[in-house]
Amino acid sequence: MAENQKEEKTLEEAFSELDVLADKLEDRETSLEDSFRLYKQGMGLLKFCNDKLDTVEKKMLQMNEDGSLGEFSR
Repeated sequence: MAENQKEEKTLEEAFSELDVLADKLEDRETSLEDSFRLYKQGMGLLKFCNDKLDTVEKKMLQMNEDGSLGEFSR
C-alpha cells in the first residue's frame, strides 16, 4: 500500500486491520516468515494510529474558566 493511501485511512479502519492482523498472528498455521511480515505491518498501523491520535489531541480545544476556548494542553 502506498504511503499516501495510509493517510486517507480512518482510525476505525486501522483498528479493524489490526484486529485482522492479530487474528492471523494467533493462527498456528501462519508461518514464521508471515508472522514477521504481519508484525511489521501491524507496527506500521500502530504508528499511523498514534500519529493520528496525536494530531487530534493537538487540535482539541478546552474551555477556560471564563468560557473562552483555548488550545488543549496537558
